[in-house]
Amino acid sequence: MRVGLIVDSACDLPYEFSRKHDLFVLPVTAVIDGQTYIDNHDPVRTQEFYQSGLLQKGHHAETQAFTSEQIHDLFMEEIVTQFDVAFCETVTRSRSLIFQNATEAMNSVMANYEKARAAAGRDGKFSMRVIDSKQIFAGQGLLAAHTLNLIKKKLSKNALRHEVETFSDKIYTCVIPRDLHYIRERARRRGDKSISAVVAFLGKALNITPVIFGQGAEGQPAAKTRNFDMAVEKVMNYAAARVEAGLLTPYVSLSCGLTWTEIEDLPGLNNLREACEKNGVELLLSQMGITSSIYIGPGSLCLALAAEPHSFSDFQ
Repeated sequence: MRVGLIVDSACDLPYEFSRKHDLFVLPVTAVIDGQTYIDNHDPVRTQEFYQSGLLQKGHHAETQAFTSEQIHDLFMEEIVTQFDVAFCETVTRSRSLIFQNATEAMNSVMANYEKARAAAGRDGKFSMRVIDSKQIFAGQGLLAAHTLNLIKKKLSKNALRHEVETFSDKIYTCVIPRDLHYIRERARRRGDKSISAVVAFLGKALNITPVIFGQGAEGQPAAKTRNFDMAVEKVMNYAAARVEAGLLTPYVSLSCGLTWTEIEDLPGLNNLREACEKNGVELLLSQMGITSSIYIGPGSLCLALAAEPHSFSDFQ
């Protein structure tokens, strides 16, 4: 039985890791200044976007989920013909239509997959589940990495789904937005009022960079710093200390909306690397994808790990 894992373009993972584990990436449409681009996590295209400046201020950028019809066609062509069981983990349904559209596509596929499967020469039935990851960006990447470990254990379909959905609630995420005005404007277009105009104004006027911390996508400001580097160092120190205290899966996921040169210069990164190496934890370091960068703004950072209940201040 061949089990496949599908993620969407909001899921940040290193390209080599995704390729090694045969992850299928469900694309997201990016619309920038009226031009349409398909984000399928191509590292060359991602690097071109960072170098072109299209993700910077002054450009009108938004993302659009693939329609259920588009997703249906991808599932029929790429998933039904290659796998016997497939799990699709989407970005949190509270922030995107991908979960809804993928679910509709799955229902259609399950009713009509026999001919496509037979034409591909695959015997037996096909089974599929769409799961709301409840995560964003690096958090979604962490869940995917953990799911791949569970798949290796050859759990039953129901057991695997239960383990994934349970584990999702144990993921903690730190987000450092580079520009609060940017994400407030993006949130306003989506009808998301979680970032107020007052917070955005204070961040601009006083040069405050917050650390947003919480489980999954439901974060709250846990620290306010005077600049981005101070915020990054706090997050790196938190993660290193949490690694030393123990994690629930041997991964830390870190995605950054920066060039690779800027990423390597991040304060505290080497400290986190040393803590991970010492404790047998793999640091999944990636450049933030186009979808993620449009959502939260270029220059931002997202870190995720899974651990027992704790607060950010416990590890400062």
